Amino acid sequence: MKIDEGYIKFNLNWDKKAFNFSDQDFLQINSSRRKLFEIGLIGAYPDEIGFGNLSIRSNKNDFIISGSATGNFKTLLKEHYSLVTNYDIVNNSVSCIGLSKASSESLSHAVIYDSNPKVNAVIHVHNKDMWDCYLEKLPSTRIKAKFGTPEIALEIKKLADKSSGIIIMGGHPEGIITYGKSLFEAEKILLNYFNTI
Repeated sequence: MKIDEGYIKFNLNWDKKAFNFSDQDFLQINSSRRKLFEIGLIGAYPDEIGFGNLSIRSNKNDFIISGSATGNFKTLLKEHYSLVTNYDIVNNSVSCIGLSKASSESLSHAVIYDSNPKVNAVIHVHNKDMWDCYLEKLPSTRIKAKFGTPEIALEIKKLADKSSGIIIMGGHPEGIITYGKSLFEAEKILLNYFNTI
């Protein structure tokens, strides 16, 4: 199956420079990402197209997210992250600062932060077994809403304040999003479902 993943489909306004990324935030997000990488929820396909990303709220609706094309790295450096400072679903655009471009899933993360001020972390992973098991059994976006488009972002926005921290991406085979008040909570929700399949 050809996975349409890893390619930015939105209009990107990229300010290519370092941003203020505290050591505490970096250690927290990188530690969680490494765990997910080691169990295969973040990684790369045989064609080296990466999948999976995670983010933490920075200030208001700004958030720090793992960069585009970083899925095949076990451990990331600060330069592999990006700070998303603005987004616009109607114009399909994202603005970011960083030495890496923001993830191709940035709009999906943005709408969750925008929908729920209590959410401080979002995780997006790929797992076919989980996706097959939970599609339409848990809150799911429509199959017609494809990865990286305003349509799927709007679908996620509708579900973000109604689900219990997990959304199955119907139009993005294998794609699953979890979120919570902390990265620990988002990770716990994900692993609870992962460990029951």
